[in-house]
Amino acid sequence: MPHIPTDLKADCANCFGLCCTVPAFSASSDFAVDKPARTPCANLRTDFRCGIHTELRPRGFRGCTVYDCFGAGQKVSQVTFGGRDWRSAPDGGQRMFDVFPVMRDLHELLWYLTEARALPAARPVHGELTRALEETGRLTAQDPEALAAVDITAVRQQVNPLLLRASELARAGFGGRKKERRGADLIGAKLKGADLRGANLRGAYLIGADLRGADLRLADLIGADLRGADLRGADLTDSIFLIQSQLDAAKGDGSTVLPPALNRPAHW
Repeated sequence: MPHIPTDLKADCANCFGLCCTVPAFSASSDFAVDKPARTPCANLRTDFRCGIHTELRPRGFRGCTVYDCFGAGQKVSQVTFGGRDWRSAPDGGQRMFDVFPVMRDLHELLWYLTEARALPAARPVHGELTRALEETGRLTAQDPEALAAVDITAVRQQVNPLLLRASELARAGFGGRKKERRGADLIGAKLKGADLRGANLRGAYLIGADLRGADLRLADLIGADLRGADLRGADLTDSIFLIQSQLDAAKGDGSTVLPPALNRPAHW
């Protein structure tokens, strides 16, 4: 995994609590209460900090600990809106709330494109990836009105084939039908010690799967659901398109081998 620019990593100190305000959530195993969209969480303080940040999991807000804005929060707060918070905005922050989800999706695509371009085997599409990176970056630099009007579905439709091609080139040395598990239902699967090198696990449901000691080097994990998956001792060194929120939703320990750009979750 390449070095990821710091502006694609969340910096909560420079954000106006957008992830605590814009999304809606319902009382469940992930959230202790219901919260409507565009309404600040009851735990959001006046300084835009979380009042229970160090106790989110024990207080029933596990969902907050697995959310990643990819740096969109500080970009919208400090760049798009020039440091003016939504509480002081004439429209009550509605335009900022419109922009945040779009920026978040664009930043996620920038993360994947950055990683794809760094894959040595993806050199045949390096030029296309570079152009996609530049164009997506240009979209993030627009004014609020233009950002709110971005058709993120269309952008994804342009970028996703490039990401898939880069993944295919990187995984070309690992064939076999058993490793084509795109979108597969692997909930609770017994995959302890499995050789999953180069596997296509895009969008696979790996909820609660036993992946202890599994070899996931160069496995494509974009969109894979790893909630509760047991990654103790697993090797994720060169896993493709693995992101922090997937790790945060899984279980692991000190023996889990991670890509250098990602952090070992505190709750492991």
